Amino acid sequence: MKPTRLVLLPTLAGQPAPFMIVAPDGGVLERGVLTPEAVERPEPMRTVVICPGADVSVRWLDLPPGGAAQLRAAAAWRLREDLAAAPDRLATVVGPPAGPDQPRLVAVVGQGLLEAWSDYLEVLGVRADVIAPDMLTLAEPEDDDTVLAVSFGENVALRGRRFAATVQPDLVELVAAGRRVVPLEDPRAVERALAAAALAPAINLLDGGARAGAGGRVGWRRAAGLAAAVLVSPLLVTAAGAARDDLAARRLEDEAVAAIAAAAPDLARTADPVAALRRRAASAPPPGGITAAVAALFGAVESVEGAELDMLAADPDEGLKATLSHPAYSDMEQISRRMAAAGMTVVETATLDDGGRVVSDISIGARP
Repeated sequence: MKPTRLVLLPTLAGQPAPFMIVAPDGGVLERGVLTPEAVERPEPMRTVVICPGADVSVRWLDLPPGGAAQLRAAAAWRLREDLAAAPDRLATVVGPPAGPDQPRLVAVVGQGLLEAWSDYLEVLGVRADVIAPDMLTLAEPEDDDTVLAVSFGENVALRGRRFAATVQPDLVELVAAGRRVVPLEDPRAVERALAAAALAPAINLLDGGARAGAGGRVGWRRAAGLAAAVLVSPLLVTAAGAARDDLAARRLEDEAVAAIAAAAPDLARTADPVAALRRRAASAPPPGGITAAVAALFGAVESVEGAELDMLAADPDEGLKATLSHPAYSDMEQISRRMAAAGMTVVETATLDDGGRVVSDISIGARP
């Protein structure tokens, strides 16, 4: 076997890319950095690129049997409510089966971002055979209560049982959700993990099979059609586990609709009672009227150091809306708790980074 080059893709294209050459037995033969200004082009060899995990969404899904294209389409369809783009603009990758009736590893990344990474690597003089997110360089811990953590640049990669994410440092405890966070700080241990990922990457984002040139609506129709083809496959008839999960989900849905019917009969007759209830809760007049809601919001914003109220609007049909600027994503939790104590609910409708600060659009209504 020949050696493998592992390249750590920087967050910004102007930064150098660290690399190491890994021998077939996992030993490191060479370390260095790649830069566009290098006089000599790197030696051609199998290259595994570790990309920023913050740009990749990783889930574990129960998927029915099917071919590679059908599995990708079924996974994209399952994640359609969580994705901000049409499937034709995304690369959806399904990992190998972990065992009978085990959830499949699924990773999703923007197709345009993959192309940008490939273009940058070409400038460095290398071509990626594999691109994998940084959080999947860590081995899955043996118990459910542990989350491994390692820093990549300004972010922290987290790996738990059927869980992987890369987040900002101030979100680690929140995302870990009570699990014990074990930092991987020994450089030798991190290097061993990277070497193992170079020799046996958990997933390859280049296997996404994304198509270019189709519109979003057509793309989702294709995903839905391929997902349906999987569902009617004779192989699914023997998938008792999938059927059992489906029945359980339907039972929970029926119970939720029954609860809504008891509290709000008019909503139970809509196409999606749960969504209708959420919309009503978000736009319902807050207790005490607009004046009380504004006063509560000012108090909640003042409780967070560095938070500012950028915009406030009251609409008879859509309720009270505001735009907040604050230092960290976790600030919204404190604001939501303060509003909940005043009998109001806060729904985040949009969140983005703006020059190192977080900007959140929210709607305020009565607690259901």
